[in-house]
Amino acid sequence: MVVFSLLDWFWLIAFVVLMVGSGVRFYRLGKRSESDFFLAGRGLPWWLPASSVYATHTATDTPMWVSGVVYRFGLAGLWYTFFSAWCAISAFVSTKIFRRSLAYTQAEWQSLRFGGMSGELLRGWVAGWQVFLNMFILGWVGIAMGKVCGFMFGWPLWIGLIVFSSVCAVYVLAAGYWGVVMADFQQGIIAFIVIIIVSFWGIYAAGGASGIIAKLEVMGEAGRLNPFNFSGFFSGEFPVAWFLTMLFIGILGGLGMGTAIDWFPEAQRIQSARTVKDASWSIWAGSALVIVRNAVWGAAILAFFVLYPNLTDVKDYEMGWFRLGFENLPSGMIGFFFAAIVAIHISTISTHLNLGAVYITRDLYHHYINPRATQKKLVQVGRIGTVLLLAGSFVFGSIMENITEWLIFALWIMAAGIWLPGILQVMWWRFNGWGYLTAWIANLVFSWLVVWVLPAFGILPELQDYHQFWLLMLLGALVFIPVTFFTRPEDMDRLVKFYVMSRPVGWWGPVRREAIRRGLL
Repeated sequence: MVVFSLLDWFWLIAFVVLMVGSGVRFYRLGKRSESDFFLAGRGLPWWLPASSVYATHTATDTPMWVSGVVYRFGLAGLWYTFFSAWCAISAFVSTKIFRRSLAYTQAEWQSLRFGGMSGELLRGWVAGWQVFLNMFILGWVGIAMGKVCGFMFGWPLWIGLIVFSSVCAVYVLAAGYWGVVMADFQQGIIAFIVIIIVSFWGIYAAGGASGIIAKLEVMGEAGRLNPFNFSGFFSGEFPVAWFLTMLFIGILGGLGMGTAIDWFPEAQRIQSARTVKDASWSIWAGSALVIVRNAVWGAAILAFFVLYPNLTDVKDYEMGWFRLGFENLPSGMIGFFFAAIVAIHISTISTHLNLGAVYITRDLYHHYINPRATQKKLVQVGRIGTVLLLAGSFVFGSIMENITEWLIFALWIMAAGIWLPGILQVMWWRFNGWGYLTAWIANLVFSWLVVWVLPAFGILPELQDYHQFWLLMLLGALVFIPVTFFTRPEDMDRLVKFYVMSRPVGWWGPVRREAIRRGLL
C-alpha cells in the first residue's frame, strides 16, 4: 500500500480543482447551443482536437493493456496497438469525407449516406449501439481505476470506479465538449510528462537499457527485444499470419468509417475542428503521439519484466507500468504520479460521457422524439444523458475483471464483421443501407457465437484473435453481400447529393457521371 505525504495530497487536490475549474470557466460557452455543448461550435484549431485524440486514448486501462501484451510477447506485443495506424490513412481520406458532411455523429452520417427505411433504422441502431458501447467503455476504464486504487490504497474496486468518474462528470455537465477538450489539453500535457518520467525511472531501476538487454540475454529472453519475434507462419501464439492481419486491418481501415471503436470519438473531434484541413491534421498528430507513447511504454514494460520475470496471472502483470511508478518514485512524486493517473482516467471518461450524450440527444431525442426542441432544451437533454451514461457505466464496470480480455474482444472481434462494410459504405456506391444494417446484426450474433458460445459447448475450438477476425469477416460477408444485391440500390438523387457534398473516394463512377450530367460538378 502507498502512504501519501502532504506534498502528494497537494498534487492530487490541485489537479482536481484545476479540472473542475475548467468546467466552471467554460460553462457560459457550453450552454449556448447544441453545437457548443457537443462540438465546441466547430471552431477549434487542429492542435486542440489533436491533444484530445491523444488524451482520450491514454486511459487508465491503456497501460494495463499495453503492459499485458508486452509482458507476454515482448516488443512484438506492440503490434497489438498497430490498429491506430488506420488514423494515418483516415486523416487524409475518411476524415475529410466525414468533415465535409457536417454530421454531428456517425449515426447522423448513416442517414445522409443511406435513405428510406434502412437509413432511418441505421441511424437509430448506430445511436443505440453507441449509447451501449460508451457505457461499456466507461465501465472498463472505471474498473481499471478501481484496480489502481485497490493496488495503491487497498480500497474496494467500487471506490475507484465511482469517485473519480463522478468528479469528472461535474465539468462535463457544466461545459459539455468545451470542458472536455480544454481539460484534455491540460491532461494530455500532464500525462505525457509523467509517462516519460515513470517509464525512464523504471528503466533506470532495472539497470538502464544496457542492463535490461544483458539481463534478458542471461534469462534466455533476448527474443523479447525483437519486434518481429514470430513463433512461425501459422504456429504458436505469435505467428506471421497474425502480424499480416494487423497490417491489413491497420492500413486499410482508415479508408472507411466505423472500422474500429476508436472512430466514434475521433468523429466528434473531426467535426469540432474549424476546417477540413484542421480536422485532418488533428487526427494525424493525435495518433502520432499515441504511437510514441506506446513505444515508451513498451521499453518500460521490458524493464518490469526484468524486475519481475515469473508472473503468470494476467491480473498481476497488467499492473506492470503502475508498479514501476509506485514502487520506485520518491515520496512527493507519488502524488504527482497519481494525479497524472487521474488525468489519464478522466480524459477518457469525459470524452465518452459527452460522446454518448450526443447520440442520446441528437440522434434519439432530437431526431425521433422532439424535432422542434429548442437549443436550451437540447443542452438540458444532453446533461440528462450524461448522468444516465455515468450510472450505466457503474453497472458495466462492476461486472468486469480482466481488462485485457475485454479490451481485445471489443477492439477486434466485435468490430470484425463490420470492418469491411465500414469501408464499402465509403468507397462503393452500390453498397446500400440494408447490406450495412444486416452486417451489424449478423456480426453481433456471430461474434458471441464464435468467441464465447460455441467454444463453451465444444462445437468450435478456441481460436486465436486473427483466426476469429477472418472467420467473422467471412461469415458477415456471406450475409451482407447477398442482401446488398437482392435489394435495390440507394436512390440516385440521394447518392448524387451525398457525392457532391462529401466527395468520397473509390467506385462511384455512375454517381459521378450523373452529377456531371446535372451540372453539379
